[in-house]
Amino acid sequence: MIFPVYAPFLLLFLVAASVVLMLVRPRGIAEVYWIGGGALLLIALGLVPLRLAGQAVADGTDVYLFLIGMMLLSELAREHGVFDWLSAVAVRRADGSRARLFTLVYGAGTVVTILMSNDATAVVLTPAILKAVRRADVEPLPYLFVCALIANAASFVLPISNPANLVVFHNAMPQLGAWMAAFGVPSVLSIAATYGVLRWLFRRELAAPIVHQVEAVPLRGDGKLVLAGLALVVAVMLTASALRQDLGLPACVAALAITAVVSVRARSNPVKLAREISWRTLALVAGLFVMVRAMESVGALRVTAEWLASVERMGPAAGALVSGFVVGVGDDLINNLPLGLIAGGTLRAAHVSGLIARAVLIGVDLGPNLSVTGSLATILWLLALRKERLHVGFRSFLKVGVVAMPVALLVSLGGAILMRMLVGGR
Repeated sequence: MIFPVYAPFLLLFLVAASVVLMLVRPRGIAEVYWIGGGALLLIALGLVPLRLAGQAVADGTDVYLFLIGMMLLSELAREHGVFDWLSAVAVRRADGSRARLFTLVYGAGTVVTILMSNDATAVVLTPAILKAVRRADVEPLPYLFVCALIANAASFVLPISNPANLVVFHNAMPQLGAWMAAFGVPSVLSIAATYGVLRWLFRRELAAPIVHQVEAVPLRGDGKLVLAGLALVVAVMLTASALRQDLGLPACVAALAITAVVSVRARSNPVKLAREISWRTLALVAGLFVMVRAMESVGALRVTAEWLASVERMGPAAGALVSGFVVGVGDDLINNLPLGLIAGGTLRAAHVSGLIARAVLIGVDLGPNLSVTGSLATILWLLALRKERLHVGFRSFLKVGVVAMPVALLVSLGGAILMRMLVGGR
């Protein structure tokens, strides 16, 4: 039997241990088993009532539906050659210039991230880009880093660009117009700053010409239909965002409809696509929701809410910089998905909005560019590279991230502060 006085400490210890094991992945055991096992242990030990755990899992419904919709669209686009076509076009239009190819890949990654979420860029676009640059006999590392970093740098252009956006704001998601007014300038600055840093860091690798050309990859009728469907899904989600509706259900329903139409036309089995969806990711997110609700139940978020309130008293500019950088670095310590859940709960508990809330969101989204542990998208990017027998170590990533992340974060937060000064308000 666990004495009540010790229960909060044991609960916090189990949550912390689960997150650490998720990041370290001992013996290569997948992240979901550490988080899911930790959540089940909390329930089994009576530290989290089953009813409370059920409510926590139910709270993530919008996020699950959004992830299902975007993963389904990503797999549909991959199966019908959209990403292969896009990467081949980039190599051919580079016209023998590695620097031009770098810019084209960066542009492709930006568009995919904005419209299909950062996971699509990290997981689906990366293998397609790697295949294309290998055919052109080009050093792949600069272009692979593009896929990893733009997946975070462009992930707050729109609410749909990162599942973490849904987690942080939850039921308080701003309308599309308000979102663009708040994050438009900071996101453009983030994208530009990250591009500039990466271009400078890889200047030597990009100086040589591309000797080998690649063959054109035609986009067939089914692929064109997928592209049209993607445009429709994006329009549906942006409409839902403009009306301040949850994004998960519209994204999932629209994705299912497009998948059905394309599968009928191509005479393909949609069950194959369903098998490719990372259902483990959904279980991982559900486990994290349980853990954050458990932390709330023992008052842990009161501590973070008090800290955020003290930061707010520093003044708008100083508070935004401090909160943005603390959250950004915190991403790399515990991963931005659990941190996003904690940050969202803290914002609601402390009743903080305006510039500080925007700085927190920017930190959650952009902070993972510091190290490989920062976000689930980056971890999935690493796994995608390992499947292709490529290895990017912690130090290799950190050498790039230690320059790219702080510069982009400072510039982006500066843009948010400047917009606040020009427009007024909180």
